[in-house]
Amino acid sequence: MPTFSDYVIYVDESGDHSLDNINPEYPVFVLAFCVFKVSDYVDRIVPAVEQFKFDFFGHDMVILHETEMRKSVPPFHILRDATVREPFFTRLNDIMRDSSFTVVGSAIDKVPFRARRGNGTNPYHVALRYGLERVFMHLQERQQRGRRTHVIFESRGRKEDAELELEFRRIMDDTKMVGMPETLEFLCVSKKSNSSGLQLADMVARPIGLKIFRPAQQNRAWDIIEPKMRKSPQGVINGWGLKVYP
Repeated sequence: MPTFSDYVIYVDESGDHSLDNINPEYPVFVLAFCVFKVSDYVDRIVPAVEQFKFDFFGHDMVILHETEMRKSVPPFHILRDATVREPFFTRLNDIMRDSSFTVVGSAIDKVPFRARRGNGTNPYHVALRYGLERVFMHLQERQQRGRRTHVIFESRGRKEDAELELEFRRIMDDTKMVGMPETLEFLCVSKKSNSSGLQLADMVARPIGLKIFRPAQQNRAWDIIEPKMRKSPQGVINGWGLKVYP
């Protein structure tokens, strides 16, 4: 049998990476990397998400999506009923809080980024490099260097997926981090795969962006995510679990 890592990484994004029309209400782009220990993911996290879906929908075909839940659009129209909404989010927050995983956030502040780098540099690619480097360092600290670790992205379309894979491989080719190309492996899957890991990553990305853009605003989701952020031995998040550029 091949030697796989003890960990798996799911990645999702918040915001768009266009520099042409920057939304003043949310001028950031965030990639959230959620690092799960495979044993925790299989034994505890996936069953908790599945049970949650059966309890509220009667089946597990629903794909949890932060934007759709926030807007209460089908199939989340059930959240328009306050007697459902409160226990729904209480349970979901409990799953997030109780699930053991580590978060690495890589964010681009697009206005100063454009001023510094111009329109020719893709913010997604810059965020990807910073995130992958920190994920690899996290794995290396856990003796996973050289053990194949899948980094799983949600498909955005054939062209976009091909561009993403090309950039991923370009980063692996020119990195100065010894062992990273032998450790991290690209995988892109359809949203229809109904991956619990991708759905949890989706709920992590936006709260990170809001914390960066509006740090004083109440952010209950961030309060759940913050303890999961990768930290230095001294407990520092910035630069370790969260890279904001520039």
